[in-house]
Amino acid sequence: MVPRPRQLILRLLLGAGGAPLSARDAVRACALFAIPANGVRVALVRLAAAGLVEPVERGAYRLGPSASTLAADVAAWRDAQARTTEWSGDWIAVHVGALGRSNRVALRARGRALGLLGLRELDRDLHLRPDNLPGGVAAARERLTRLGLQRDAAVFRAGGFDAEHERRARALWDGKALARRYRATRVRLERWLAQAHRLDLDAAARESFLLGDEAIRQLVFDPLLPRPLVDEQARAAFIDAVIRFDAAGQAIWKGFLSDTPATRRRPVPRAASRTTVENRR
Repeated sequence: MVPRPRQLILRLLLGAGGAPLSARDAVRACALFAIPANGVRVALVRLAAAGLVEPVERGAYRLGPSASTLAADVAAWRDAQARTTEWSGDWIAVHVGALGRSNRVALRARGRALGLLGLRELDRDLHLRPDNLPGGVAAARERLTRLGLQRDAAVFRAGGFDAEHERRARALWDGKALARRYRATRVRLERWLAQAHRLDLDAAARESFLLGDEAIRQLVFDPLLPRPLVDEQARAAFIDAVIRFDAAGQAIWKGFLSDTPATRRRPVPRAASRTTVENRR
């Protein structure tokens, strides 16, 4: 799927770790996806007007205040495995029945916040997730509010369900399907790394962006379920593969943006492309 210029610019800034992005580099990056330069400039103007980016110097931009909160939360994907604790069997619950439904902006922010924390709807307006995140309910409430959930929402610990509600709660996620996705994405990333040295730099930059963006999005929205709801080892191996792929992708994009003859000849050194696909099957 070809990214829109707005999405691509924001993804590049998210991956830059606070470093600015020049308009020239934004145009070069978008050209990889056949996005015209005029469309890039329009996107930069609109992103700046929305406070999602801000100029740091002439022709260079960084993430703006409207994107900083979400950016900080999304950037934590590298520490996903460390953001879980042992599960006692209790649940983090959010009830949104008292909140309005007419404000579309608020509804989108609410849905995004609930999704980023892996909450699912058990009954109308009642959303749950296992209470296995560090800081428990208090930390979850603070994070949800920071991400856009209205402060009027009730966020609390739930437990002691009858057998039927407990069964339904545990069935909100398909743990086997999650594990299959972990394994499939890991193998796809590792196979790409194994052959990346055969690609020219433009192709490597384009493909690494598309594959990496999809994998990181999968991880950002992963519910981080505990045992026995999911295979934690499969998730750990998936996270490790995404981290290694992201490091390779960062190196490829650094070479692409620096545009030197040496980097264009070999985007990924053969030694850096070695994987452990066979060992991990």
